[in-house]
Amino acid sequence: MFTLQDNLYSTQANSRPNYKMAKRASLVVALLVSCCLLATADAAAYKALYKDPKMPINRRIKDLLARMTLEEKIGQMVQIERTVASRDVINKYYIGSVLGGGGSAPSPKAPPEKWVDMVNNFQNGALSTRLGIPMIYGIDAVHGHNGVYKATVFPHNIGLGVTRDPELVKKIGAATALELRATGIPYTFAPCVAVCRDPRWGRCYESYSEDTNVVRAMTEIITGLQGDIPANSPKGVPYISGKEKVVACAKHYVGDGGTTKGINQNDTVISNRGLLSIHMPPYNDSIIKGVSTIMISYSSFNGVKMHANRDLITAYLKNTLRFRGFVISDFEGIDQITTPPHANYTYSILAGVGAGIDMIMIPYNYTEFIDGLTFLVKKKFIPMSRIDDAVIRILRVKFTMGLFENPLADYSMTKYLGSQEHRELAREAVRKSLVLLKNGKSSDKPLIPLPKKALKVLVAGTHADDIGNQCGGWTIQWQGQSGNITIGTTILNAVKKAVDPTTKVVFVEKPDIEYVKSNEFSYAIVVVGELPYAEGYGDNLNLTLPEIGYHTITNVCGSMKCVVVLITGRPIVIGPYLGQIDGLVAAWLPGTEGQGVADVLFGDYGFSGKLSRTWFKSVDQLPMNVGDPYYDPLFPFGFGLTTKGVEGVN
Repeated sequence: MFTLQDNLYSTQANSRPNYKMAKRASLVVALLVSCCLLATADAAAYKALYKDPKMPINRRIKDLLARMTLEEKIGQMVQIERTVASRDVINKYYIGSVLGGGGSAPSPKAPPEKWVDMVNNFQNGALSTRLGIPMIYGIDAVHGHNGVYKATVFPHNIGLGVTRDPELVKKIGAATALELRATGIPYTFAPCVAVCRDPRWGRCYESYSEDTNVVRAMTEIITGLQGDIPANSPKGVPYISGKEKVVACAKHYVGDGGTTKGINQNDTVISNRGLLSIHMPPYNDSIIKGVSTIMISYSSFNGVKMHANRDLITAYLKNTLRFRGFVISDFEGIDQITTPPHANYTYSILAGVGAGIDMIMIPYNYTEFIDGLTFLVKKKFIPMSRIDDAVIRILRVKFTMGLFENPLADYSMTKYLGSQEHRELAREAVRKSLVLLKNGKSSDKPLIPLPKKALKVLVAGTHADDIGNQCGGWTIQWQGQSGNITIGTTILNAVKKAVDPTTKVVFVEKPDIEYVKSNEFSYAIVVVGELPYAEGYGDNLNLTLPEIGYHTITNVCGSMKCVVVLITGRPIVIGPYLGQIDGLVAAWLPGTEGQGVADVLFGDYGFSGKLSRTWFKSVDQLPMNVGDPYYDPLFPFGFGLTTKGVEGVN
């Protein structure tokens, strides 16, 4: 008999396979849902064309730009200093770039690994944003990777202009790129392509020459930094060839070397024709060579601040020269649009961004800039098209350099920092950058090359045994610094290595006349010069050495045969002392490899350098440049005595 209990049991028994079937069905449904989600995710990833390195760069830019909010776009236009940057700040404000200002380092004497770790930490903040747009870290590597301890410090540009050797500066660019990459940094604010027309300017040593053609030739350093641009590459499009190269920056656009009396950040009063013929050509050459970024000058052109000059930034640089990289301001550059600086920051943002500047080196109070620019866009004072133009240019550089594919650095390139190969290259550059201005009291009795074998040699002067003085400004610190600030060979140590082992070398920094006369020295080498400086701190209307320099020349050279080696960032007053001097060498700011000075003093190599600047008789003649109608220099542009070397003739 069939009972309720039997029926219940039967129902329960029959429900077991149904339960299993339901469970299986649920699993199938879950799998189907997962597959759909994965397919959706795959489709979304596929649609994110900007992440596909196989896609053309313009399509990647267009795809990414369409996904970006105003906040994300403005973030790309922001560059902040490393001391106010953090992973969280970069993530929160979508910061597009970080810089290390002059002397700004993760710690004193930080090894390359510490630099890599710092940059990667910032980068991880950028990569963790919604769209994962990597930031780009920049630094002033203007004569080698000069802000980093143990890096190779090359001669400053004034010395490189003396060499007239574009292939040499290309090699220096390539070496500098490797040393930058050794610290995880892919962007340098170099080269300076200013045409310095007045040596009273404190940045004159950053200029290759007073002559436009010499500066144009030296833009070859860009191909060393970024790589050789392909033959079929359209003009104006930035180019970086790989992970061993870096983004370069031609600066300071335009006319920074032509200011009145050489005063830093002053007004360049010149005709349009003069600007285009003297100061503009190096930028055209830089653009042809694929330079990725161009920095605007603090200076003015006929009373108009360059940071607010739309005619020259947008109309000429972007539209006429067809520059397709990004334009960056100088450090707090837009602040100086007003007088006094930062008096009306909203106006400065409007004028600077409106003029065509794409990335703003703020570098500290970034929220003020972000809020100000956001307000100006939302109130339609700045059109969205201007923001998009800026972001497109920034993204173009980031895509071109492979930053999306390789955003993080590792330790594999740390070996390049201060490598022996780079130091040998710097030593060669020193040799070729020296100018022999005088060799003997008469031409038939030359003093140089100096004999390596002598009884006793005096080395004197404030710059003979001082690596900081030898390197000049923009070395470890923004202004540079006297003393043992980094690794290198001083001129004193170079002399000791060069002479015969039996020759006694005596160093006295500030010898008096009695000391010099009471010792029987075979000859003396006096090394004196300017103390380190950078930018406006180096502006000098007198162009004289510190008094101790002239005293040392008088005390030593007035009593015995001597060679004076000048360590300066420009020609200085030397005419009144020339009669006492047997040999005179302009060594400029040679950097860490002082052995190059000894190489030519003692004849292992010959002197070959030719002045890239006119050497004046009196500062009253300034400005005076080659080609001027009243040209009466102490040493003319292109002057330089030559000698033959044992190991070959340069």
